[in-house]
Amino acid sequence: NNPLAAGAIHTKVGNVVGTGLTLKSSIDADFLGLTEDQAEEWQRTTEREFNYWAESQDADVARTLNFYQQQELAFRSTLENGDAFALPVYVDRPGGVYSLAVQLIEADRVCNEKFRTDSALIAGGVERNASGAPVNYHILDQHPGAIRVNRAAATWTKVPAFNRSGRRNVLHLYRQIRIGQSRGVPDLAPVVSALKQLGDYTEAELTAAVVSGLFTVFIQATDPEGVFASKAAEALGEGQPYVVGEQNIKMGAGNVVALAPGEEISAPNPGRPNTAFDPFVQAILRQVGSALELPFELLVMHFSASYSASRAALLQAWKFFKARRFWLADNFCQPIYEAFMWEAVALGRIAAPGFLQDPIVRAAWLGSEWVGDAPGAIDPMKEAQAAGFMEDRGWKTGAENTAELTGGDWESKHRRLTRERRMRREAGLDKESVSERIRTEPTDPTPPGDDPAGDPNKPDNMAA
Repeated sequence: NNPLAAGAIHTKVGNVVGTGLTLKSSIDADFLGLTEDQAEEWQRTTEREFNYWAESQDADVARTLNFYQQQELAFRSTLENGDAFALPVYVDRPGGVYSLAVQLIEADRVCNEKFRTDSALIAGGVERNASGAPVNYHILDQHPGAIRVNRAAATWTKVPAFNRSGRRNVLHLYRQIRIGQSRGVPDLAPVVSALKQLGDYTEAELTAAVVSGLFTVFIQATDPEGVFASKAAEALGEGQPYVVGEQNIKMGAGNVVALAPGEEISAPNPGRPNTAFDPFVQAILRQVGSALELPFELLVMHFSASYSASRAALLQAWKFFKARRFWLADNFCQPIYEAFMWEAVALGRIAAPGFLQDPIVRAAWLGSEWVGDAPGAIDPMKEAQAAGFMEDRGWKTGAENTAELTGGDWESKHRRLTRERRMRREAGLDKESVSERIRTEPTDPTPPGDDPAGDPNKPDNMAA
């Protein structure tokens, strides 16, 4: 329930997964003996078949999420719980083309049978052999924290780690940071204590500020027979002594409280708002961001520095995002795609000679890239000019620039742009391309606002 903790998880999930990692088939055409045109046609056909399955809720055992939404849930569960489990299963559904479905298992359900303590060969529900390789996963039939769970009558399902063909029955999603580690560590584990105390401190400061803002008037009566003194006595009954504590007097907005003769109110000055609150919180959050591999600006979603500093923060963050995106693609997306291809080839919907017989040939057919959302740009014109320069020099391809700048597919965009520009030329609308106009227009090398002193024409290194 901590807003900073929730924000950190949301930021990582939104940048790593976003709308989902999409398949971009990239087979080894030379090894498979295919021409360039044949390879492109096969890749388009395979991507079309996979997208049909991935965009359907039939990809989920519970029929509530499609494959791209499952990516988000799996990654979020891994961050929050330390790990997550995915089971590729086959479910026959009326009218369905593919029977493959993915079942996500929450981390708490994988535990030792009868809640026994860990041993040398089984820990946290993961049974391993003498070499440390997983053999079986023990999955509880329901969540151990469920209200109606009967721990004495609880049952487990033992799922083998691999099937007879050597493919994984269980995808264990976790980040291994120690040798021999069998379960994952929650992403917030290094900072959970600091976030908890920071949350308590914030709540205390908020309460003090609210109390400081209350306006209460205390009236002290010097005459025992006065109006307010008699009113106070009536509240407790005739003949009863007037005691402030027994009346449950509270401060409030616009309250008027009567005091008995001789009573005084002494209220300390809370001194709120606290001017040192924001610098102190920022100092703590910089340490938290360092542990979570998130720059301070991205952790608090506030960019107040110069263009260069903000861009440096985003570039640093995207090193982490790209590494985690590769991890998710390698451990979740690619194994599911492999399971899909096994069924598609067996059904004859995709022709892949040698796929079922030779693992080397199968690897050539399974070559792929997983493309996610683009990181965006603080100054799109500056980023586009740099990308075009690197493409002209041969340091980057058009496909790489397209994936980084817009997150799309270069080939599909190229086909659409070719058609659109042909139509515009035929209509007499496209006399000069946009790129030609950009080359002829002068550009300011330094974005406005980059200089803290306010001079938009002063470069970052002027002081040096």
